[in-house]
Amino acid sequence: MDLPEKQVEISLDENDPIIEKYLKLPHPKTLEPGTVLMIIATSAIGSIIGLELIVRLGVTANTSIIGALIAVLFGFIPSKLFVGFRNIHRQNLVQTSISAATFGAGNVLLLAMGTIWILGAKESLIPMFIGAAIGMLVDIIMLYWLFDTPAFPADEAWPPGIATSETILAAAEGGKRALILIGAGIVGAIGQSFKIPMDVVGVAWIGNIYALLMFGIGLLIRGYSPVLFGVDINKLYIPHGIMIGAGIVALIQITLIVRGKRLTKKGSIEEAKAVEKVYVPTRTSKDIINALKNGFIIYTIGGLIIALISGIYTGMSLPMLIWWIIFAAIAAEVSELMVGISAMHAGWFPGFATALIFLVLGILMKFPPIACGILVGYTAATGPAFADAGYDLKTGWLLRGRGKNKEYELFGRSQQFIADLLGEAVALVVVGLSFTRYFSQNLFPPVDKVFAAAIQAGAQPWLWKSLLLWGLVGAAIQYIGGAEKQIGILFATGLLIMNPMAGFGVIVAIIVRVILEKTYGKKAETPMFIAAAGFIAGSTLYSFFTSTMGLLSSKKK
Repeated sequence: MDLPEKQVEISLDENDPIIEKYLKLPHPKTLEPGTVLMIIATSAIGSIIGLELIVRLGVTANTSIIGALIAVLFGFIPSKLFVGFRNIHRQNLVQTSISAATFGAGNVLLLAMGTIWILGAKESLIPMFIGAAIGMLVDIIMLYWLFDTPAFPADEAWPPGIATSETILAAAEGGKRALILIGAGIVGAIGQSFKIPMDVVGVAWIGNIYALLMFGIGLLIRGYSPVLFGVDINKLYIPHGIMIGAGIVALIQITLIVRGKRLTKKGSIEEAKAVEKVYVPTRTSKDIINALKNGFIIYTIGGLIIALISGIYTGMSLPMLIWWIIFAAIAAEVSELMVGISAMHAGWFPGFATALIFLVLGILMKFPPIACGILVGYTAATGPAFADAGYDLKTGWLLRGRGKNKEYELFGRSQQFIADLLGEAVALVVVGLSFTRYFSQNLFPPVDKVFAAAIQAGAQPWLWKSLLLWGLVGAAIQYIGGAEKQIGILFATGLLIMNPMAGFGVIVAIIVRVILEKTYGKKAETPMFIAAAGFIAGSTLYSFFTSTMGLLSSKKK
């Protein structure tokens, strides 16, 4: 079996002193009473913030860094009650749960239910809530199974995870690292205030250059397609077709990784072992097979449960019902993998867009309107939690010394998994108690109105041809780049997002990165990573707090 690019050589001989200090201590447990209470309290706040942001602004901020900041601040409180929260691993557990709760409440649960309310099928809301909960739970379990396999290696970028770990380490260590991080954070916040996407600049200094270059090109083409081609490519579903084609090839590439083959020539694992410093994932190709197989089975059971309790089976023939259940499972798992690949390389993921892709396919397959609404809700519930948990596990992996002590790493990862589940449980309670209040005030995630409009409009006869044609283009691009670069998925991700400024940010940041690497070589790597983390952290904090303040001021009026 071959190892993906950047996985062969990795420095494992020494860790940061602060990391070494905590590696000598037992890893904290999530279910310690004080930690559980902190997780429940902060996750409840995170859930409410996630709901407010998604209905009023249409987005949920990446709260991994917010969670880290809250955990760090509690550690500085001069009280015996909080002294334990100075431990970087306990901070990681708290930020993991906050992040999970925020994304789970806004991007998953409420979003999945909104389309059903708009379509007028209020009797299907609770079944959709249960279905979204199943999707979210399986999403987290799948990430836990797949993280640090050859398909989703821990030493890939997962950019927000790096930014979060640097934030925690800078607070614990101080010194030069803190100065670089704070300085870059200020630059990130100032840049964001001038509408410069500094989070994207940071990502471009961390991730795979080829993948991010295609991401940037995709962003620019989407933004300027009316000027360049005289047509909005999104209205022709060109990005969606490219993502479908690239996604199919990406799945084949994952299969080839499992079977020890490649679509591109790479060295063998025996050659990798000959290298003195080599990182070997803690999970194997067999784990990928088991995860995909078991995940599909659970998603199928989830689809069956939703179909039965929602009553959609009454509007379909038996063959169509069986196909709907199977297709819902396919959509959930494939969407999850597409989102995961994008998140791993770019730190951005087209969760809404991938859900729309499968909704369009469902409409073309003549599924009834409510069945389509539940399909898109179920699909939208898979992916965001996967990506968000991936960022958090990346943070933990870095704080635990990059897997140097396998036993310590696996135990810490299991504790993060429990923290994730606690955060999601809190999100379930908060959303269950509050969704009617939002919907009765006509407050929905904006994308729900897009989903509902697409269902009500029905299928257009030219859609199949467009998706097939551009699917071939996406497949070709993904094939050319190979599994290690994922340029097809990232190009499609860029095409699905309307943000040309981010495209310019990516291109300029890559040019600066190349110049710095050519000029200073390996010496530039660590300062660049810390600075990139600062850009992401500063940008995220600025966006989060300005959004939150905007919400507060709008409520006062």
